[in-house]
Amino acid sequence: QVQLVESGGGSAQPGGSLRLSCAASVSFFSLNTMGWYRQAPGEQRELVALITRGGSTNYADSVKGRFTISRDVAKNTVYLQMNSLKPEDTAVYYCNAVGRYGLDDYWGQGTQVTVSS
Repeated sequence: QVQLVESGGGSAQPGGSLRLSCAASVSFFSLNTMGWYRQAPGEQRELVALITRGGSTNYADSVKGRFTISRDVAKNTVYLQMNSLKPEDTAVYYCNAVGRYGLDDYWGQGTQVTVSS
């Protein structure tokens, strides 16, 4: 069982920045991918960004150029740097990890991000 512990989030003004962190209880190299999803009220959960075991990244079109996903392999931690925040970025952000063979899906508890003036 993989446990994911999230930190960061909170409130920011439009144009501001926040950083999310997600620490996994296992080595990053025992996973297939780690990433971030978000869910706004009344909306479906959507992919924000992910990073593969090999280091490749993928972003939702809505965050390209503003958000950056990165990792610290030694700490088994993934980060989401969010810049130029917009009100539409307001959502609960969830850390996700997929097991090495793609059969298992793990989720963090979620952290609220609110962007408003």
